[in-house]
Amino acid sequence: MQLTLHETFFAVLGGLILLFATATALGGWLQARTADVVKLAWIAQLNARIRASWAIVLLFAIAFAAGGGALVLIFAIASFFALREFVALTPIKPSDHWALVLAFYVVIPLQYALVYTGWHGMYAVLIPVYVFLVLPVVMALKQDTERYLERVAKVQWGLMISVFCVSHAPAIAGLEIPGYEDRSALLLLYFLLVLQLSELLAVIASAAMGRTPLRSNPNKSREGVLIGGLGATLLGTALWWMTPFAWWQAALMSTAIVVAGFMGGLVLASIKRSLGAREWYEGVQLSRGVLDRLDALSFAAPVFFHLTWYFFAA
Repeated sequence: MQLTLHETFFAVLGGLILLFATATALGGWLQARTADVVKLAWIAQLNARIRASWAIVLLFAIAFAAGGGALVLIFAIASFFALREFVALTPIKPSDHWALVLAFYVVIPLQYALVYTGWHGMYAVLIPVYVFLVLPVVMALKQDTERYLERVAKVQWGLMISVFCVSHAPAIAGLEIPGYEDRSALLLLYFLLVLQLSELLAVIASAAMGRTPLRSNPNKSREGVLIGGLGATLLGTALWWMTPFAWWQAALMSTAIVVAGFMGGLVLASIKRSLGAREWYEGVQLSRGVLDRLDALSFAAPVFFHLTWYFFAA
């Protein structure tokens, strides 16, 4: 007999609480027993990932209880602070003021309002088509041509990563899949689980095995990324029962989430390094680390959304 939406959610939530409580205790135990500076850095990264996992579970539980509007609002706030961090690292001139006002106070609310209403045809093209055409015009009206193309590209890319891509995460919960009606919130939970476990297991395996650190992220190793990706794929396959997928489809979808998430982390790490910043935080205390937490999601969310929409919902 199929579990109801709430029964499934609470069963998964209970399992997550047990898992993260164990991981938290393990992280504290390792930190207390380790004196090596390099290993302490790996363990600190692990504990940071575990805390992020707790935050994600808590926010999702609140949003699940409050309804779809709360879920959309949470991601809209995350996009706001993510874009704020991105802009803090890019050269901004006074002449860019109105373009940024448009990005923060018009585009973000409009994009998430479209996600909330489920108007897929419009929120899929609002930013990459209409906003990408309007923003250069708004910035050109100031007739400031110094590094014009670079400034336009950075604002557009910031909107693409921080708003357009991230907004596909709450859009997953709005998918209408035949035979899976009113259960799409579980599909978002499934997506977040696979993505977060991939990151968490990669850090754990890297801390335990080390070997070859990634140039883009010294806190992870090649071996750790492979083990983390494999573990998350196996978990996603085992959780096929909470999705509209067959077990083999869940395996393929989990693989897509893991690969796309890795690419997102790789790309955003490259952007940070090209801007000469080790961290996304640059004197902005309230929004510290938002883009670091959304790097994998920014690539994985649109990939998972469109694969699901095309093969299962369309």
